[in-house]
Amino acid sequence: MFKSEINRRSLLKRSAGVMALAMGGGTPFLSSRMAFAQAADLAGQQLRTIGLSVTVQERILEEFKKESGVGGTSGTAATFPDAQTKILSGSKDYDCWEIIAERLPSIVMTDNVETIPAASLKNWANIRDTFTTASDMWDRSAQIVGQIWADEAQTVLNMVPAVYNYDSIGYNPDVVSEEEANTWACIFDPKWKGKSGLNTDPLIAFGQAIMAMNSLGLSDVKNPGNPTTAEIDEAAAFLISKKKEGQFRALWGDFGELVNLMASGEMVVSDAWQPAVMAVKAQGKPAKYAVPKEGYRGWAIGPSMIAGTTNRDAVIAYADYWLSGEPGITVSEQGYYSPSTNIKDVMAPEKYAFWYEGKPWVGAEERGIKEGDLRDGGSLEERAKNVAYWHQWPEEYDHLIQKWDEFLNA
Repeated sequence: MFKSEINRRSLLKRSAGVMALAMGGGTPFLSSRMAFAQAADLAGQQLRTIGLSVTVQERILEEFKKESGVGGTSGTAATFPDAQTKILSGSKDYDCWEIIAERLPSIVMTDNVETIPAASLKNWANIRDTFTTASDMWDRSAQIVGQIWADEAQTVLNMVPAVYNYDSIGYNPDVVSEEEANTWACIFDPKWKGKSGLNTDPLIAFGQAIMAMNSLGLSDVKNPGNPTTAEIDEAAAFLISKKKEGQFRALWGDFGELVNLMASGEMVVSDAWQPAVMAVKAQGKPAKYAVPKEGYRGWAIGPSMIAGTTNRDAVIAYADYWLSGEPGITVSEQGYYSPSTNIKDVMAPEKYAFWYEGKPWVGAEERGIKEGDLRDGGSLEERAKNVAYWHQWPEEYDHLIQKWDEFLNA
């Protein structure tokens, strides 16, 4: 409790300071207004959301508006650290943050979230077990099911999952071999000095640096997502040394930036989102997604309701829409997963087979995927069995951020 209160105060203080600087700079979805008639007249509400461009997509917002009858929609693309700063600094510009679950404590500890009852979501009945049943591989708090719920009885949610995936390493197979790429240590291999990339989100970067260090025999950290102060210090020293050696071509934070760096050949290996690798491949450039021997990084993103919003029912409707299946088609065909099994009922069978079941691509070439190709990593079931850890809020968050700042300034 004491540590949580320290984190709460430091979050508010840090965000206020950063903002001051930045100010200068199973049933299917019920797809009509009648579905929400008993809750509210959505025509009188707005949906103003912020999040990564992964989920904050104009076509999804437009389709939601048409299906739900909500009065209007608007979306702001922002990295997680930037969105967190805006919300914790008191911005009233948003009703919803499409947050990554690991950052939920930032708005829970600071009273910036309003819970969503699972019973208010008509599509919740078809949610995957990953989000309702804890795995015995990790402590409950260290996995997604222990992060999204606000109560032990699992009746109210701090975040409704909309998209999830298991992240790995993107690489150029014409330069980096499959054997070389299938480890997190590849990002830090001197062989790729000046041509390696690293995500600019510290809660991501530290975890994969620690996995690499474990593989290199430099550490033996049991939970890369929640390192101790000493483990953070060791990882920071490792990252700083690599930076000073010129290991990284770029610290990337934007989807388009990652795609451009990989497609141009400026980066031949990087921690990556699978859809970015697919986008590079769609340009006719060599790109593959590794199967790391240490395991993937698991994460989930979804709508959280910002406390104080006057558009509460619009947020609930939007969260429910994500579980309907339809918006899941868009993100699934980029390389993500829908947390709802409704996706199978609305997605073309041959495409569901490719993206979810690990079966060969059937039909005409599409975005670089040719007849007979397989999804890198295999089926959802196969990939889910090879998870090293789920993204999570580290207990030593303040110390980790301090060390990340040292890395950035090194």
